[in-house]
Order: sequence, then C-alpha cells, then structure tokens
Amino acid sequence: MERPIIICTRGSALALAQANLIAAQCRETFPKLRFELKIIKTTGDKLQKASMAKVGESLPKGLFTKELEIALVKGQADLAVHSLKDLPTDLPAGLILAATPKRADVRDVLIYRDAAFIKARAADTASADWVPGQDALRGFKPHLKLKDFPKGATIATSSTRRKEQLLAARPDLNVVEIRGNVTTRMQKIAERGELDATVLALAGLTRLNFRVTPEGKLEGDAVPDGLLATVLDVDVMLPCVGQGAIGIEIRADDERIAKICERLNHFNTFHCVTAERAFLRAMGGGCQSPVAAYAEIDGSRMEMRAVSFRDGPAKCAEGKRPIAEAAALGEELATRLK
Repeated sequence: MERPIIICTRGSALALAQANLIAAQCRETFPKLRFELKIIKTTGDKLQKASMAKVGESLPKGLFTKELEIALVKGQADLAVHSLKDLPTDLPAGLILAATPKRADVRDVLIYRDAAFIKARAADTASADWVPGQDALRGFKPHLKLKDFPKGATIATSSTRRKEQLLAARPDLNVVEIRGNVTTRMQKIAERGELDATVLALAGLTRLNFRVTPEGKLEGDAVPDGLLATVLDVDVMLPCVGQGAIGIEIRADDERIAKICERLNHFNTFHCVTAERAFLRAMGGGCQSPVAAYAEIDGSRMEMRAVSFRDGPAKCAEGKRPIAEAAALGEELATRLK
C-alpha cells in the first residue's frame, strides 16, 4: 500500500482545528490518496509561561514552527500546517511556503465581562462565590468600543502590535501581559477582577467554533459564561502580518506535494500575504515586532497599509501596485517606515 501523505501540526486546539480543515480539504480534493495527521510539540508549546512581549529581549525565531520544519527536512512529514502569522519570513533551506487557503476574517476581537450577567449572578448567589482577597468583577454593556472603557481600564495581551495600537488609541489604558491558549485567556477574563478585557483574533475564535452573536455575546462550547465581544475594525486595530491565513510549508523539491498544494492555494490570499511578509522581512522583524500590515486586492491592483511602532510613535504608510508586484509593494512600505 502506498505510504500516506503526512500532515504535521502543533498540538494546540487551534492548530489541530486548522490541520483538520486542511486534511478534510485534501481528502475531498484527492479522494484516492491517504492523508494522516502527525502532532508535534514545538518549542513555543513548551514555553507557555515565557514572556512573548518583553521589550528588548529576543525570543528564538520559529517558536511554533521549528520542530515541524525538522520533520519536513527529515522526510517524517510532507506538509506542515501553520498559522501563517507564526511562520518566520526566512524559511530554512530546502523548504517553501507552497500554499495559503482562502484567508479568514483578519479582524481582532475585544472580549470582556457582561455587566448584566454579573449583576444577575450576584443576586442569585448573594456573592457566595466571592472569597476574601478576590478583586470584585466589573462588567460592561454589549457592543462596547475601545473608546468606551473607563479611564485606566486593564486590557491583557501578549502581542506588542496590539499593545502599541491600544495605547495609541487610549494612552490611559493599563496594558498587561497574558499567556495561555484561547480558552485559558477567556477564562482569565471571566474570573480575574484585575483584568477588564483581552484581545484575540476573530479567525482563531471562528476556527474553534466560537461566535459573536448580533447581541454582542461570545458563544461556544468552551466559552465561560458571561462574556461579551466586540469585533474591532481594521481602522482601529490593524492586523499582524498573515493574520487569518493558514500557511502550508513543504519541501521545495517535492513536486508531488507541490501539485497537491496548487489545488489548496487561494490566489488572492497568497499574493496578499506575500506583500505583508515582504514588508515584515524588510522591516527586519518577527511575529512579535510592533508592526502591522494588511493587503487587499481590488481588481487588478493591490492596496496595502502598514504601521510601525519600532521607533516611538506610530508611523503609517499606504500604497498600491499591480498584484504581480506584491513583494515590491511590501518592501516599498517598509522603506518608507524605517
């Protein structure tokens, strides 16, 4: 029997959801081929308590990708599925980014407690859940915008890109670090009174089968009770490079797998992230750099905007070019922001 095609990924819930999405697409498109998942623990998974947002301290590149790439190089896997935002712009020799399926929503989401839920629970339990020393939980109204938070509110994020944009919009905010997977972070917001909100990617929430209702509630099997969510427009919070996109990495000389990837690739997404990754590479930064960029295609041309906080206050740039000049567009904006 012919050897199955091995799709490798990290073991996090989001990574597994994305890998299963790709595996399902592969099986549907190539019903005569066998595809199997291989879960690999990465350095980033082992360093869950490490700070991802300490200014001035360098973290190893490829925190969530190195071990997957080793499996590719050694022939232990054929496709590595990544959250594209985690994939360094400079790949190891012999490996290439072969495909990006259609990108999900690139926007971020503010997640915070529901004042009505907290009030109702307090009335039902007469504060029976409260213990001495615990900060009182405060909640907010649905559809809360960033400008609506009280002065000095505490918002938790491990992203320097989000931190800088939050403070640019609201310098009075107290922005602190938070660690853990999506569910863990939501649980911390639900339970810790010293935190008022956090910011997560809408694409990740959607792939984990969470949703923001029209009433502003956050729903899903693992969502703690009493959480609300507001989707932030890109004018408020520009996404990180590659946000919402899945990257499929393969060996550069593997023609068989390359042909499979051709069927998985989404043209517009691939060219947009090519521009964004060219920008990040030219800026000399990694996924934790305080920069953001977002490219969109309008007809035969690409539009892109970017922001950098690397040298103090925000520096912004916008540009347009033909789609074929995606990488050049990214490099042009980086030159203007350096």
